[in-house]
Parts: sequence; C-alpha cells; structure tokens
Amino acid sequence: MLRVEKLNAFYGPVQILHNIDVTVDAGQIVALVGANAAGKSTLLFSLAGVRTRCTGRIELGGEEISGLPANERVSKGLVLVPERRRLFPFMSVLENLEIGAYSPVARRARNETIERVYALLPVLAERRDQLAGSLSGGEQQMLAIGRALMAKPRVLLLDEPTEGLAPRYVSRLYSVVQDLRKEKHTILIVEQSVHLVLRIADRGYVVEHGHIIMEGPGEKLLGDEQLKVAYLGL
Repeated sequence: MLRVEKLNAFYGPVQILHNIDVTVDAGQIVALVGANAAGKSTLLFSLAGVRTRCTGRIELGGEEISGLPANERVSKGLVLVPERRRLFPFMSVLENLEIGAYSPVARRARNETIERVYALLPVLAERRDQLAGSLSGGEQQMLAIGRALMAKPRVLLLDEPTEGLAPRYVSRLYSVVQDLRKEKHTILIVEQSVHLVLRIADRGYVVEHGHIIMEGPGEKLLGDEQLKVAYLGL
C-alpha cells in the first residue's frame, strides 16, 4: 500500500533523513521507533508533503506521489494525524469532523463516514455539539483520529498519538488502533511508548540519526536485547 525508496529529507541545508526505505502492506500496523530527534516525525512530514524538502520515491497503492502537494496526497488517501492534534478549538466536534471530509470523494461519503466514526469513537457522538477545545486531551486525540478518518484514508499516519495522555486514554487509544486494523485500515505510527506499539505492530523500523538501522516483526524487535539497550533506552 505504501512504499518509500531512498528517501532523503532536508531542513534548509541540513539533511535529516538518509536513504530511507519503508514498506507498509495493506491492513498492517507498522511502527517507527527510536530515540528523540532520530527523524521519525520528519519521515511522516515528508510522506505527508509538509515542512521538508525531499528526494526519493514515495508510492501509494503503486502510484508515485512524490511530487504532489500535501492536499493532493490527502485526496489520494495519505492522511496525517499530527502530533498535538492541531484541532480547531473554537469549532464543535462535528464541525472539526466535517472539515476532514473536504476532498470530493470524502464529501460524497460524508454522512456515511461520520456514522462509522461515531460507531468507532462513541465519545465523539456524545460530544458532537461541544467545542473541541473543551475536550480532555484523550478526547481531543480521538477527535483528531476521527477527523482523519473522515478523509477516507488508504494509509493513516499517526504521529506520537499518546503524547501527554493519561494512562487510561493510552490504553483506549491502542484499542482504537487495533479496531482500525480489524476494519482493514493501514497504519504507519510514530510512538515513544515502545513496549505498547511493538506489541501490536506487524512490523517495526528502528530509526537512528536519520537512518533505518533495524527492521523486523514488532515482537522480535521488542525481544532484541541489543536493540533495547543501544537504541530504545530500555
């Protein structure tokens, strides 16, 4: 579903990512893990087409999207849930969800999709008329995911979804991510909660100083003692 080949990313003259190769098969959860400032979020920004200058090849469903602007990548089905959620705080939950369905394809299916989002995330149905800024952190994260689902993603990019959440919402969020996999969603996730994410990931990539230094099944990576000490600080 998503293939990244020889991706290099730059902030100005500084190179952040070096010859990154990543593959995400349809229906998989794939995790990007590593130390802070390793380049994980930069990789998601590069895939989404924001903030960085890139070289290399990005394919979505076999179609190259490397040269497309961010809005066209969303229309193609590559959708980012950004770190810290980036909601519209003075708009209602429903209005935030509706904004997610701005592409022509998503707009046509908006009513059907919103009912699916409410079924998956019932707290959003309960809070539909409430201002987004008045929600708890965990509820805001659910809203950010719901807004992304309104765009009818083929691949969902999740950037640090548990950051700053209370433990009960971390558990709930991982339950939601697993529910999304059951519905055949394809997910690429950057996460600091290494134990949690590698337990549910079909595959993981370890990023260090802008390089992929290890990859494999999530449980296998989690059990690698050298990896835990050298790269994950566990």
